[in-house]
Amino acid sequence: MTALPPIEVKLLDPRLPAWGFPHWGSEMAAGLDLFACLDEPVTLPPGDPPVLVSSGIAIRIGDPGWCAVIAPRSGFGHRGLVLGNTVGIIDADYEGTCLVSAWNRNPPGSGEGITIAPGDRLAQMLFVAVARPEFRVVNEFSNPSARGAAGFGSTGLGLRPC
Repeated sequence: MTALPPIEVKLLDPRLPAWGFPHWGSEMAAGLDLFACLDEPVTLPPGDPPVLVSSGIAIRIGDPGWCAVIAPRSGFGHRGLVLGNTVGIIDADYEGTCLVSAWNRNPPGSGEGITIAPGDRLAQMLFVAVARPEFRVVNEFSNPSARGAAGFGSTGLGLRPC
């Protein structure tokens, strides 16, 4: 695996430095906090379609051995805010605005919406190594496993003793 190259970042929203971007939430945090770059608060009613929220940045990774992953933050997620596409992938050659697809997964009619305010830490960005294997098309696997094609609970559902 190659080392992560320096990541070029364009600050598209002038408020980001005052909000503390770029920074990680703690010394050992894996995800870089992304801020909601909105002009006014947005409320997502339960079950409504997702809304795209700008993170106010564009990045250039430039190395096909790496990508960025946009993931939800646990605090918002616990309240029902998730990413409309579950996880966002930023390819090494994408240079546009990094957007967050925000969705309130709570069932319709289940209560108040979730409000996202300008400057809220909405999501997090992780940098991940990419494996691009060479594929070999076969009619049969050369060394099949004992499990084979069994899936969806075939290894058991109960807890195993430690």
